[in-house]
Amino acid sequence: MSRQPAPAAEDVPTARLASTVRTGWRAAVHPQRLYQRNVRLLCSGRVLDLGCGVGRHLAHLHPTSVGVDIDHAALTLARARGLAALTPEELSGSAHLRPGSFDTLLCSHVLEHLAHDDAVDLVVRHLPYIRPGGRVVAICPQARGQRSDPTHVTYLPADRLVDLLTRAGAVVDRVRSFPLPSMAGRWFTHNETVVVAHVPDRS
Repeated sequence: MSRQPAPAAEDVPTARLASTVRTGWRAAVHPQRLYQRNVRLLCSGRVLDLGCGVGRHLAHLHPTSVGVDIDHAALTLARARGLAALTPEELSGSAHLRPGSFDTLLCSHVLEHLAHDDAVDLVVRHLPYIRPGGRVVAICPQARGQRSDPTHVTYLPADRLVDLLTRAGAVVDRVRSFPLPSMAGRWFTHNETVVVAHVPDRS
């Protein structure tokens, strides 16, 4: 049997992303299902998923939902799954982006990758496209998870995440540690801080 050639260097990140997309029985037993179910319960109606990546959450949201990401390799994989996944430039020039055209804004594991003011600005720029009364769902890693990824820029514990959304113009409704109490976040990489807010009436 002939040996398969090693992937080109530029294909390695794409191959790594592809390996995270699970189907069939691997998807059914994957622990990510717990987190996907939580996001699905929190995100009602048409969702604008910022930092959608390969579509881990987008694939389980309302079929009219739209994802946006700057990672072209991830977007290619998301689109191959039949998902509406766009670059910021594509989104800005599309019919999707109309005032109040979405029910929920989802920021799952994206804000911690930005400087604090840039994270505020990201939410501010997209908030007008969420209908009044619509939800804003922000999910960030806790202490151990923050340290686990060198691309994380800003640690956003509950109080700072609440402040960020408030500064962006959202009204915070509740804060939760998921799936375990916040103390577990010191050692459990996948414990998350979840803040749910809403868009105030603009009239």
